[in-house]
Amino acid sequence: MNIAVLKETRPGERRVALVPETGKKLIQLGYAVSLEAGAGEEAGFTDEAYTAVGVTIAKDPAAMTGAADLVFKVNAPTFGGDRDEVAWMRPGSIYLGSLMPLRNLEAARALAARKVSAFATDAIPRTTRAQSMDTLSSMNNIIGYKGVLLAAAELPRYFPMLMTAAGMVPPARVFVIGAAVAGLQAIATARRLGANLFATDVRPEVKEQIESVGAKYVGIELSQDASAGGGYAKELSAADQARQRELLARQCAEVDVVITTALIGGIFAPRLIGADIVKAMKPGSVIADLAADGGGNCELSRPGETVRVHGVTILAPLNLPATMPTHASLLFARNLYSFMQAFTAEKAFKLDLADDIQDGALITHEGEVRHARTREALAKAGA
Repeated sequence: MNIAVLKETRPGERRVALVPETGKKLIQLGYAVSLEAGAGEEAGFTDEAYTAVGVTIAKDPAAMTGAADLVFKVNAPTFGGDRDEVAWMRPGSIYLGSLMPLRNLEAARALAARKVSAFATDAIPRTTRAQSMDTLSSMNNIIGYKGVLLAAAELPRYFPMLMTAAGMVPPARVFVIGAAVAGLQAIATARRLGANLFATDVRPEVKEQIESVGAKYVGIELSQDASAGGGYAKELSAADQARQRELLARQCAEVDVVITTALIGGIFAPRLIGADIVKAMKPGSVIADLAADGGGNCELSRPGETVRVHGVTILAPLNLPATMPTHASLLFARNLYSFMQAFTAEKAFKLDLADDIQDGALITHEGEVRHARTREALAKAGA
């Protein structure tokens, strides 16, 4: 079977879905692997590094894709216009990458119309068996890490406590909202930098995880369960939202840095920090809104920009994994390899809709959108 790996064309994107390490391993599994010329350069992987392990470099991406049984990408494939990657794929072929179908409904629709079987690695169930395939967790680790570094660079004071000849400098106080993968990594990174950590999450079961990486848990008693399963949170009731808002206002007013990572279902960002909360924060404080890709947790965030309001710096960076393209590509490619390895038999990929991982991640198949949430969202969009 042939695998084609396309170059990423999204503005600012520097990752690639294949690195030489995983190219070599896929070839050992029995696949023929081709890569669009220059696809790995922004991540630090030259065409020569790929050819050295047996990957073919293709200068005609359309022909490469049309001959492929499987197509790898980091982002959703493009469709329409001069570079119609979906049209390049042949009907019956398989797409594998971070599709984010609820954010890319038209891409999902186009893939279904083309009769491509599209697996979204961001929809892989969060189970022990699937951990090595979960690109969402791999990339969220980077988001949590890099987000704290950006906040530390903007903060007009030290993160750690320091003893100097001029006297002691107390540590910065950091409040992390949301304790899934990005939030826990943010806590761990800020802890390594010497900050005093506090964190909250609407899922009380993560209290032990928060404390295990060095933060003090703060939270409210919920009137109903806020866990959506699989490590995700669901939207709170109106009463719980009001009580949570009081908690957030109190905590934000007391700290130097606020890191927000909250997403509903891992996709969309609830608005948790209003303009009134920002106004009450200390001058010089920093908010790092790491949920900007999902719309942002702060009312005053401008996704992709840094703004200063009421003396508070608000960061809302987009696509942070692309700012660390070497390791982001390495981890992403390893996730794809783990997926392929799990479902390869006799040197070929085996579709198995009875498998819980394939069933959960398969968005389109045989001309249909089979992923329930994507199908419902498309129906609403059509209405």
